[in-house]
Amino acid sequence: MPSFDVTSEVDFQEVRNAVDQASREVTTRFDFKGTGASVELADTSIELHAPTEDRLRALVQVLEEKLVRRQVSLKSLSYGKVEEASKGTVRQIASLQAGISADHAKKINKIVRDLGLKGVTSQAQGDQVRVTGKKRDELQAVIAALKVEDLGIPLQYGNFRD
Repeated sequence: MPSFDVTSEVDFQEVRNAVDQASREVTTRFDFKGTGASVELADTSIELHAPTEDRLRALVQVLEEKLVRRQVSLKSLSYGKVEEASKGTVRQIASLQAGISADHAKKINKIVRDLGLKGVTSQAQGDQVRVTGKKRDELQAVIAALKVEDLGIPLQYGNFRD
């Protein structure tokens, strides 16, 4: 019985490289010089510090450029509120989302069910969803349907077995 797994993963090494590139650019760019703006990577979040909100928006743009260049999906980032920090600066935390949550798994299962393909089933297994079917063509139709839907998280399709 053919099957495949739907996962949502983030390459943390590429995220680390993108954050390093962004912080290097912030230290050398003329509009950030001497402002104290910084980009720092924690375990599953990125902390952005800037003197003003418009500098923070520019910092977010620099970070997103570096992430896109490294093929890290921007859907895996969720930005928190802009907070006041010490000495009149502002701070924002962007958390990285990896894995499929229970409610996203329910949405994926509903999409697969609504396709009405005979013999195709899906079930959540931890932070991934396994889709099984009788025919390879039906599974490819499921992948195409999931690519069309926008769930707000990056999806990868792997572990295809015949």
